[in-house]
Amino acid sequence: MIRKIVQIDEAKCNGCGLCAAACHESAIQMVGGKAQLIKDDYCDGLGDCLPACPADAITIVAREAAAYDEAAVQARQAQVSEEEVFWDEEGLRARQEPLACGCPGSAARTLAGAQAPAGSGDLAAAEQASVSELRQWPVQIQLVPVKAPYFQGAKLLIAADCTAYAYAAFHRDFVRGHVVLVGCPKLDPVDYSEKLTEILQQNDIRSVRIARMEVPCCGGLEAAAKAALQASGKFIPWQVTTISCEGKILDF
Repeated sequence: MIRKIVQIDEAKCNGCGLCAAACHESAIQMVGGKAQLIKDDYCDGLGDCLPACPADAITIVAREAAAYDEAAVQARQAQVSEEEVFWDEEGLRARQEPLACGCPGSAARTLAGAQAPAGSGDLAAAEQASVSELRQWPVQIQLVPVKAPYFQGAKLLIAADCTAYAYAAFHRDFVRGHVVLVGCPKLDPVDYSEKLTEILQQNDIRSVRIARMEVPCCGGLEAAAKAALQASGKFIPWQVTTISCEGKILDF
């Protein structure tokens, strides 16, 4: 029969798993780091997964497909034991296997952030420095989706992962007010510039700040960010801050 059904563009899929979490029939599953419609008769064609996808990889098409089988869906879900199911932060059934990174907690989300406690003097300054300023998850360049609501109108911080350990007030002086992307070109065998270019092209990014360590290998992160800025075709204000191994800012 010809009916409406979900279609997933694997080339666009970033493996975030949000569509699998949104599908009440568990018709979508993560396979090899990509979302797949595992069986036509599990999909009701209503498209609950569409608004969850940050990469615009899902559409509804009309094609030859088996009829939706509610009884088959219920039978399949009854066979899945609690040990085989991951749950999201709201307690909803999420997916039958981990995401590409092996961690179901890498689903994209916006964080409310903590508020600094009231106080005065040195104690207030110390308390302020300890407050988390992180406003989104995940933060690793390889895990973050290309498109997400928190990117719109954002100031982007692209940081080497050692910077937060070397610079004591990193959250206060760098993370505050920014969407954070973290990476290490020495440890990750990827070219960051490709994904960073996509993020800059597909979102309304207001500015880019690059935080790197003084060590030579951090030059790879700076080079990738600059290449992405150039390849994006947009004029986006940017700056580079270098931090010493002793935690001092060397330049702006």
